[in-house]
Amino acid sequence: MERAQTHGGLRLRKLVTVNFFHRSVMASNSLNRQMQGLWTAQRRGKLNLNDDNMPDDVEAAAVELPPNGKRKVRSSNDPSTSKRQKIAISKDYIPPPVRLADLGGIDDCIEKLLELVAMPLCHPEIYLHTGVPPPRGVLLHGPPGSGKTLLANAIAGELAVPFINISAPSIVSGMSGESEKTLRDTFEEAKRVSPCILFIDEIDAIAPKREIAQREMERRIVAQFLTCMDGMSWEKTDSKPVIVMGATNRPDSLDSALRRAGRFDHEISMGVPDEASRIKILQVLSSKLKLAGDFDFAALAKATPGYVGADLAALTGAAGVIAVKRIFKQIADGTIVLPSADEEMAEQLIDPILPFKVAIPVGPTASSIAHFLKAYPTPLTSEQLAPLLITSNDFIDALKQVQPSAQREGFATVPDVTWADIGALHQTRDALQMAIVLPLRRPLLFRSVGIVAPCGVLLWGPPGCGKTLLAKAVANESQANFISVKGPELLNKYVGESERAVRQVFARARASSPCVIFFDELDALVPRRDDSLSESSARVVNTLLTELDGLDARKSVYVVAATNRPDMIDPAMVRPGRLDKLLYVDLPSPDERAEIVRTLLRGIPLHDASNVVEDLAYQKCDGYSGADLASLVREAGVCALRRSLGLSIDSSQDSVTVGIVDFVEALDKVGPSVSTTQRRKYEALRSKFAGLPVRVGKEEEDKRVDR
Repeated sequence: MERAQTHGGLRLRKLVTVNFFHRSVMASNSLNRQMQGLWTAQRRGKLNLNDDNMPDDVEAAAVELPPNGKRKVRSSNDPSTSKRQKIAISKDYIPPPVRLADLGGIDDCIEKLLELVAMPLCHPEIYLHTGVPPPRGVLLHGPPGSGKTLLANAIAGELAVPFINISAPSIVSGMSGESEKTLRDTFEEAKRVSPCILFIDEIDAIAPKREIAQREMERRIVAQFLTCMDGMSWEKTDSKPVIVMGATNRPDSLDSALRRAGRFDHEISMGVPDEASRIKILQVLSSKLKLAGDFDFAALAKATPGYVGADLAALTGAAGVIAVKRIFKQIADGTIVLPSADEEMAEQLIDPILPFKVAIPVGPTASSIAHFLKAYPTPLTSEQLAPLLITSNDFIDALKQVQPSAQREGFATVPDVTWADIGALHQTRDALQMAIVLPLRRPLLFRSVGIVAPCGVLLWGPPGCGKTLLAKAVANESQANFISVKGPELLNKYVGESERAVRQVFARARASSPCVIFFDELDALVPRRDDSLSESSARVVNTLLTELDGLDARKSVYVVAATNRPDMIDPAMVRPGRLDKLLYVDLPSPDERAEIVRTLLRGIPLHDASNVVEDLAYQKCDGYSGADLASLVREAGVCALRRSLGLSIDSSQDSVTVGIVDFVEALDKVGPSVSTTQRRKYEALRSKFAGLPVRVGKEEEDKRVDR
């Protein structure tokens, strides 16, 4: 009996627990349905793209939830539903205040965009009369900061047409099917307010390649986007044009179906501006600045290779900040003396809401700003503001603070090595001047004689002879964008990554033309293709050969390579059209050694005359390379320090001079790095690759003289 009662109590307790759990689940499901309804209302409110102030009746009418928690489903023919949708998407898309006059240096892009966007929007009757379908989509691509978004806003502001501006990541939703619905509603809104411009920024976020998409949702969004683009034909928009514009800095990552005709059928590339374009950009950015005298925009543009529009805007802002700090300091020092203002005029200029009569304690350690605020408690008059100007030196100081975005993406800075830092090598310098520097400086002159394609230069010879130094000087002399590639750094153990790295280097160089690519230690990147070479290394060689003279034109992309083992490089690299100019950088002759030592001795205090040291290098340094001579000068300085300080580290002597004795001692410690056997090998390679006769030795030359 007791056991039966126990079982009955357990059963009753279980029923109560199940009933309570069931009610809890129902309550939680009801809460989930309410949250989902609020989410749908919010997404519908975001249909107005940039409208945060949605009417209250739209939010209330967006979703109706009865007390039972079930959503009331309405048919599409219900008049109340269409009315709510009409209220929800009603908005006047005001054109941006930006105009085309606010842009500079992109005249070709503006002309192309006026043809593709302005003509269909302003004169659609021409296309209707001729029967020619207007452009449906325009894709703007280029490096970050080149002005893609600003150009789209400027063309819409200039034409004064409705401008629908959305960010691609805002379309993506966490709920299944919500992203596609938002995309459909966006295009329906564009049809309703047509003629208009629909601008999608960072379009690669919603339209990646479907074959490499990681989630099924990304493929569905791409498919929906393609369908919406196909629905923008004139038959489906009542002959009212809707121009879809997209912007991305990764055009190769977009799905290929999106870039075909009928969708984004036109593409405009906005690369890194050249020197002439940078002059126009700086003039536009400085139009509202108070500049001192005749400002030299050409010199500033020449000193900013690789800078895009955003970098130049940052440079202008940094120069303004530096100018303000300089002005405060000069006023505190008395360098700039402001004229005294009339008291009645100063009282009229005082802001009644926030006067500048503030008691600021000024001590001996106070800053220049504190002194300025104490000396001038009232606003400055126009006469006092007249001498406050921004100078060219402020922009030069700002160059040290602003780093161009291209350098953050892998570009090297323009080296500070000039021709004056290189001793001797005059023939090689003249050849590089004709091969790279002059075609970059005067391209029209070379085109007039039929020289269009840039040539490649291979610098080869014994180590330490100045090959890398020559490449740096070429980049500095031409003031072009410079990409330095250490040979082995492009190699990757994963399949396809090395080839992708090579393609990426040339893609960056084409986007930043004119550009110089320097491959150091080329033999590590493109070895000779034979049976012993691995398949991955062969693919890297093939990729580099294809990039040098493939289907994609190099258009002002110059390639300079350096190696000390030309016999290990694949022969296909040195045929005409690729690295067709081979320059042999030999060990310096006696006269060249004296010139190199003279260059190295600049800035070094000498105890004896410098000509004595040059004579020493002329007579005692046979077989020394440029690097050996630099090491010799450095070791002579160390010997001078050791001789002056002696054994006492606490010596108070600050000035040290280097004498001939130190160089003689350094000669015993530093010898030539290239042996006689290696010199003979290089002479043999010189006759093979450069087509030059082998330099005869001194004994054979004496025999010829005797004969």
